[in-house]
Amino acid sequence: MKKIAVLGSTGSIGTQTLEIVRTNKDIEVTALAAGNNIELLEKQIREFRPSLAAVWNEQKAAELKIRTADLDVEILTGMDGLLAAASQKESQIVVTAIVGMIGILPTIEAIKTGKDIALANKETLVTAGHIIMPLAEQYGVSILPVDSEHSAIFQSLQGGQQKALHKILLTASGGPFRGKKREDLVNIQVEDALKHPNWEMGRKITIDSSTMVNKGLEVIEAKWLFDVSVDQIQVVVQPQSIIHSMVEYEDGAVIAQLGTPDMKLPIQYALYYPERRYLPGDRLDFSALSQITFEKPDMETFYGLKLAYEAGRKGGSLPTVFNAANERAVAMFLDRKIAYLEIPEIISACMENHKNIADPTVEEILKIEQETYEFIKNRW
Repeated sequence: MKKIAVLGSTGSIGTQTLEIVRTNKDIEVTALAAGNNIELLEKQIREFRPSLAAVWNEQKAAELKIRTADLDVEILTGMDGLLAAASQKESQIVVTAIVGMIGILPTIEAIKTGKDIALANKETLVTAGHIIMPLAEQYGVSILPVDSEHSAIFQSLQGGQQKALHKILLTASGGPFRGKKREDLVNIQVEDALKHPNWEMGRKITIDSSTMVNKGLEVIEAKWLFDVSVDQIQVVVQPQSIIHSMVEYEDGAVIAQLGTPDMKLPIQYALYYPERRYLPGDRLDFSALSQITFEKPDMETFYGLKLAYEAGRKGGSLPTVFNAANERAVAMFLDRKIAYLEIPEIISACMENHKNIADPTVEEILKIEQETYEFIKNRW
C-alpha cells in the first residue's frame, strides 16, 4: 500500500490526484491540506479518512474541526499545519499541489523527513531550486515532476543518457491569445484570459498560460529539474497540445511524449514511477489527427517569457522577484485592479528595481517576496 500526503487537495491537481486514488485501490491518503475550501475538504476527509488535515485559514480550521468532530482526524492550521502534513511519519510521497511560494518550506520539510516529492508547485524550484535539488540529493529522495511538460521530458529521458542530452524542447499551446499582437490585448478582460483552448486548470495558472509567463516559469523549473542551462531549453508552440515536450540528444535524435491533454497521466506516472498503469480516458487517435503544427513563441507580444529567460540566466534572487511580481500582478488582474497588459509591465519594473543576490537563503527568498509585494503596493 502506497501512502501519500496531498498538499493543495481541493485544487485542480489535488482533486485529480484523489481521482487516481479513487480508481486505484493501493494508495492510502494519510494527510490532506487546503486553503479555505473546507466544504470540499470535509468531503475528502470523509471519503479518504486521513489522520491529519491542515487548513491555511485559522477560522476555517476551527469550523472544520467542529464539522469533523465525529471522525478520527487531527485538524491543524497555518504553516505549522502544512509542515506537519508534509513531514507526517506515515506518508512516503508528498504531492505538492499548493500554488505559490508557500510551498517552499513544506517541500524542504518533506525532503528532510525522507519523502519523495511529486512536484506540482513550480514556484518551489523557480525561487529555491539551488536549495531544493542539492537537498534532495543529500537526503536521497526523488523529485518527480507532475507538470505535463516536465513529466514529458522526464519520460522522454527514460532509457536515454542524461549526459548526452543536448536540448530540451518545451512545448506550449500558445494559450487563448496565440497569434495576437500587443495592440489586440489592450481590452482583454478576466473572462477572456480564463478561456484556455486545451487545458482545464486553476485560475492563476490559466492566466499565466495566457501571458506565457507560465512557460517562463517552466523554463526556470526545467533548468533545475534536468540540470541544464536556460539556453538549452527551447520553447516551441504546439497549439494542439498533443506533444507535451521533447528532448534532443547530442546525436540529433529527438524523443517526444505524446498524448491527449489529461493531467491525470503525469500525476499517476509520478505516483507509481517507474511503473506504468492503465489510466481510463481518451486515447490519441492518429487516424483522426489531421496535423500537428509548430510555431516560434512571440516574445515581443508575450514578453513575460523573455523576462523569464532573463531571470533564469542571471539566477540568484531574480527568479524570486519574477515569480512574486507575477503572483501579485495576476491576483490584481483577477480582482480587476489592473489591465491585462500591466502584468508583464509590473514584472519588468520589479526586476529592474531589484539588486540581485547570488545565492539567497530561504529566509532571504521569503523576505524578497514581501519586498516585491511592497514595491508593487507603493507603485500601483
